Order: sequence, then C-alpha cells, then structure tokens
Amino acid sequence: MRNYLKTAILLIGVATIPGSAVAQSAVENRVERLEGQMRAVQRKVFPPQGQGGNNQLIQPDIAPNDLSTPSTGAPSGSAISDLTARVDALESQLSGLTGQIEQLQFKGRQLDEGFAAYKRATDARLTALEGTSAPTSTAVIDTPSVAATTPKPPAPKPGATRPATSPAATPAAPAKDPARAQRVAAIEKPATDDAGEDLYNYGYRLWEAKFYPEAEVQFKALIKDYPQHRRISRAQNMLGRSLLDGGKPNLAILAFYDNYRKMPKGDRAHESLFYLAQALVKLNKPAGEVCKVYDELEDVYPDKLSPQMKADVARGRVTSKCK
Repeated sequence: MRNYLKTAILLIGVATIPGSAVAQSAVENRVERLEGQMRAVQRKVFPPQGQGGNNQLIQPDIAPNDLSTPSTGAPSGSAISDLTARVDALESQLSGLTGQIEQLQFKGRQLDEGFAAYKRATDARLTALEGTSAPTSTAVIDTPSVAATTPKPPAPKPGATRPATSPAATPAAPAKDPARAQRVAAIEKPATDDAGEDLYNYGYRLWEAKFYPEAEVQFKALIKDYPQHRRISRAQNMLGRSLLDGGKPNLAILAFYDNYRKMPKGDRAHESLFYLAQALVKLNKPAGEVCKVYDELEDVYPDKLSPQMKADVARGRVTSKCK
C-alpha cells in the first residue's frame, strides 16, 4: 500500500511539470516578442542617421494581440498568471504608443506641406507686385534743354563701374508742366568723380524740394547701375520714402521690404522697417501687421533707434493698440 502511494505521488508530480514548463515557455516567447516590438518603436522614434525623413507612411510594426490564441499557463493566482497579465498590459500600451507615433508623423508631414504651400503663395504675390511696379521705373522725359545745359561729368574713380551715359546727366522731370520743369532744372546737380554719389545727392535734393517722382528716378538709377555702391541702402530707403510721400504706399512697401530683406545690415535698414509700418498704416492694413513690424524693428535693431524714432514707435504702438 505504501509503495502504491509513493508511485501515485511521483506520477502526479511528473504530470504537473509539463504544464508549468509550457506556461513559462509561452510567457518567455511573449516577452521576447514584446522586446522586439519595443526595439521597432525605438527605431521609429530615434531612427538611425541617414535613414529618416523619407516622407513615406510608416506601417505599424505592432499588430493587435491575437485574442483567439488560447493562453496556457499555471492555475489562477500563480506568479505566471500575474506575469501574463502584466505582459498583456504592456502589449496594449505599446500598441497604443505606436499608433500615436504614426499620427504625429502624419501631422508633421501635413504641417510641412502646408508651410511649403504658404511660402509658394507668398513668393507668387511678391513676384506679382514687383512685376506690377516695374513699368513705373521709366519716367517720361520732356525737357531735352536741361540735358543740353548739363556739363559732362568727370571720369569715374578707378574700380567704379560707370555707364556710357551718366544717370546724373539724365533730365529728372517726368512732368509735362513747363513751370515744374523749370523749378526742377533750378536744383543744382552735383558733378564729381563719383557718379553714384552724385545720383544719391541729386535725388535727395529733389526729395527735399518735394519733387518726389523726379527723386524716384535718381534713386532707381543708382540702385540699378551701382548695386555695390556704399549709398545703396540709403538709396533704397529714400526710394521708398519718395514713393510713400508721392502717394504710392503700395510700391513703397516693396522698396522698404527689399531694403530690409536684401541688406539687413545696411545703414538704413532699420529706417526702412519703421517707414514700412507707416506705409501699412496709410493702406489701412490690420493693426496686427503694423505691430509685427514694430516688434521686428525693436527686436532686430534695439541699438540703432534714435530717441526721436523710439518716441515715434511708441506713438505708433499706441495708435495701433499694440500689446
């Protein structure tokens, strides 16, 4: 009888071993699979250098758990059952994390595409505005007698690029009014060995006398014929002011913006930003746009603003109700 009991106990022990071994093996397989999936997520979040950013939709490496697979394990309440439950929770969380990563990547691509479309539209609008302003660059000249009385300018300095006919010798009065042409002719034209400097000084004298279209001609000639001249930033700024004072705020905006964009370190770039805000006000643009220009001016050129300009900016902020 005793031998029979021993034999039964041994048989029961041997019968229980395969069940536990099978359960433990199943959990180990799931843990290995979970580790592999976690490595896949890490490759998506932290891709190796040179392998990311191909803008392709990433297919999920983690599929939902196959609920149809029967779970084999030890009896309820055992350590293996607790471990299985924890593995199930980790698998569920990992699957949700993969879905969130894919959504974020999709939204990021949408943002990139939207920004690229906005940039293309803005460039097209600026190109269209510049094309509209191009015909205004040639003025109507009706006073040949002024050119006849203009002395021939001396030779340029070494290294300077001088056109065949000096722009300073070009009649500056686009108006057909003879009286106005006489007043323009009365303004002294400088004649030195620096043609670019002569254009700038003559244009400035015309602007001071409120002959804005004539001043516009001189500044445009300087910008076109002497793009590397030391007065180029001032000429671009004064072109904008001539357009603004001459009742062309829409074209003045382009002149001021070009001076700031192309020559941000020019000696009159900060003034162009200030007068850009004034042109926006004249065009009744939203106050938010004006305030952004003031913000840019104070952020980029805090050390170049004179006390008078600081006071003008402060008044402009109050008028536009800037925060």
